[in-house]
Amino acid sequence: MTENENRIDNVTAILLGAGSGRRMGMPVPKQYLPLCGKPLIAHSLSVFLRSSVISDIVMVVPAGDEDFVKEEIVLPEVRGCGGEGTGKVRAVIPGGDERWNSVAAGIGAVSWPCGYIFIHDGARPLITEESLQLLHGEVLEDGAVIAGMPSKDTVKLTRSGGWIDSTPDRRSVWTAQTPQCFDFELIRDAYARLEKRHGVLDIPVTDDAMVVETMMGRKVRMVPCGYANIKVTTPEDMAIAEALIRMNARQEND
Repeated sequence: MTENENRIDNVTAILLGAGSGRRMGMPVPKQYLPLCGKPLIAHSLSVFLRSSVISDIVMVVPAGDEDFVKEEIVLPEVRGCGGEGTGKVRAVIPGGDERWNSVAAGIGAVSWPCGYIFIHDGARPLITEESLQLLHGEVLEDGAVIAGMPSKDTVKLTRSGGWIDSTPDRRSVWTAQTPQCFDFELIRDAYARLEKRHGVLDIPVTDDAMVVETMMGRKVRMVPCGYANIKVTTPEDMAIAEALIRMNARQEND
């Protein structure tokens, strides 16, 4: 078997936790806030450590927090998983000023055999193994897929002052989530092109699918992974996430 054939199941998860979480209004970054007894980012880390899909993990954190994250988050989670995932966390690295900088740094840290990259926001603590399995199967088929769900709300496109310009057909509107999953060479090349051209682009880069679409001209497919895969951005989101985690725990114990 060649190295190319052997790498098909090697999936590196890039777990993003380098943001400041200003909208949370807390004195510490939101990824470290306690949620049901452990830091917010530790919930998705735990799922990745236990997952049969994920081979390796890169954690991207605020510059200067690398040792703190290794000692206070990674080691406790590995112990809490009974040693499962020991050695999976290959790197804990500093992020950049913007999300795309942090993703580029995470991709650049990969020096081991890797077939696919799963990019996940550490502020989404309710990702499940079932979703990882689903996304893995789909990215093997298509090379570029992201988690998401059809919008439950009517969406309005507006201009300055809040005036409505148009109302897209809700049947075609989805909300993007993470993980966003790509063939390794595809996402590596897309971000390499972005780094060269970012200064001349006049559009904000808000997710990885957008990078692949814009830089590579490649279509990306949405994969439904459930409405519970919420992103924690505000204090209200923390309350919702806690309620969902406790509900899931009750269902598992019934």
